[in-house]
Amino acid sequence: MSFTGSSPSPTQNRRYHLLAVTWLLAIIGGLQGCSQNPYLANTAGGTWQLPQSVAVNPADAQVAELNRRVQLLDDNNRQLHTQLAQSEQQSQVYRDELNLVRSQLSDTTQRLESTAIAAKEAEKRVRGFQASTQVRAGATIQANTNLIQSANQLNLGGIPVEKNGDVIRIVIPADQLFQPGTTQLLPQAATVLDPIAGQLRHLFPRQRIGIEGYTDDAPLYGGQVATSHQLAAGQSASVLEFLTRRAGMPTQQLFTVAQGANNPRQPNTTAPGRAANRRIELVIYPETF
Repeated sequence: MSFTGSSPSPTQNRRYHLLAVTWLLAIIGGLQGCSQNPYLANTAGGTWQLPQSVAVNPADAQVAELNRRVQLLDDNNRQLHTQLAQSEQQSQVYRDELNLVRSQLSDTTQRLESTAIAAKEAEKRVRGFQASTQVRAGATIQANTNLIQSANQLNLGGIPVEKNGDVIRIVIPADQLFQPGTTQLLPQAATVLDPIAGQLRHLFPRQRIGIEGYTDDAPLYGGQVATSHQLAAGQSASVLEFLTRRAGMPTQQLFTVAQGANNPRQPNTTAPGRAANRRIELVIYPETF
């Protein structure tokens, strides 16, 4: 086929046209058949997208699971430390309470022992003073017959005087001598004790005299003493000091006994009954010193 000189014939033009169309269709077909280019439109008319299933590395999944478990262990460890700290605090509270109870128990035990010793001493004294009614060396020593006669001469201005076996009891309301719950004598206590001391010195100069302290059964809070026996002991000691120092009675003539709430004269269920049980009793024995 020659292009020199003359123009192509109509037959040649048709051949050239057919070859060009065939070549163009081949190019277009090749472009449409390429499915690897992400920028080409797909047959459905949409854009290219990342495949749905992407392969995951098994090692990475295992590491992620281990990290999750480590985080759970850390959380549990923090919770356990918190609970342990709370348990230690509670244990310390229990230990402090136990030590307090032990201390209180020790104090109570000591007080009971002291009270028991005082009670035994008082019992020995009372038994010794009551020996006048016992048989000694085949002879019975009778109580002083002048004791009752002397007691009849007592004039204490309304203070009760009682015969109790072979002893004489002078019953003084403690509220006339002390503020309830204290061992300190009131200023007006002297007006009660001075006349009693004067008659005791005159009528019973040689008789042994016990000073017995009694209380009601009301609990004591925040005062000078903690128990009724301590209160009774303190009040009887105050009367003893008054009679020896102010009234001049011999110290060897007097002794004290703390009875506390023992031997109430009236029930402690009423205010008058409790007042009657708060008392100092001066007990005059037939024995002499």
